[in-house]
Amino acid sequence: MESELFGHEKGSFTGAVERHAGCFEQAHNGTVLLDEIGDMPVGTQAKLLRVLEDRLVRRLGGRNDLPVDVRVIAATNRSPEQAIKDKQLREDLYYRLNVFRITLPPLRDRKDDIPAICEAILSNLNQKHGCHVCGVHPDVLDEFRNASWPGNVRQLRNVMERAVIVAGEGAILPHHLSTGWTGGAPRLASPVPLASESSENMLRIEVGPQMRDIEEAYVKLVLKHTNNNKTRAAKILGISIRTLQNRLGELAAAEAKSAAMAVNS
Repeated sequence: MESELFGHEKGSFTGAVERHAGCFEQAHNGTVLLDEIGDMPVGTQAKLLRVLEDRLVRRLGGRNDLPVDVRVIAATNRSPEQAIKDKQLREDLYYRLNVFRITLPPLRDRKDDIPAICEAILSNLNQKHGCHVCGVHPDVLDEFRNASWPGNVRQLRNVMERAVIVAGEGAILPHHLSTGWTGGAPRLASPVPLASESSENMLRIEVGPQMRDIEEAYVKLVLKHTNNNKTRAAKILGISIRTLQNRLGELAAAEAKSAAMAVNS
């Protein structure tokens, strides 16, 4: 951690093969965000305090101090006062950082922000996964507003990411959410109803087929839904692209064997 924050010199002292500029040095005349400051080792906190006080940083294994001018933003998901009592956050470091304090309420206490947060997350996820999801259905937003979100925005993003991958385009609908997603409690909404014969995105399963046949049908359905995009299909199926390719190879071999047997007969 100290190497990442303050940098290091190459040489026998550090074992590094090249010099590395730390976060403070790289952010000179800019901003450093220290996330989860309460989880930083106490020894590192002491060195951080000196950097903040002196505005000088020394790389590990170095002999010279380098001047740095940065704006520091520190964040934590726990009470700083409690962290001080638990001896996990130095009191002097806390008071040095606590110039302007902004308390961000948990997501469950600012649910009116959820639509705007979803819009921002959608823009990022569409770009990340090459999708074209245009929005979130009002029924889904209602579910989001009724959830308690113990994981806050990170949890919302994870739920959204899965839904974006499954939807691919259009709006996120209730059936794009995992039936087991938790916004504090398991989702109680009914699973996707059985599809009609004309549905292209649902699979009707009646009692009788073996599990292998059901798996094969579902893999083919997902590939059809993703226009044969194996990367997206693997994400929806929850497997690696290599596992999917191996499975498709097995299916192709089985189909070829069946075709050969039919010709011989």
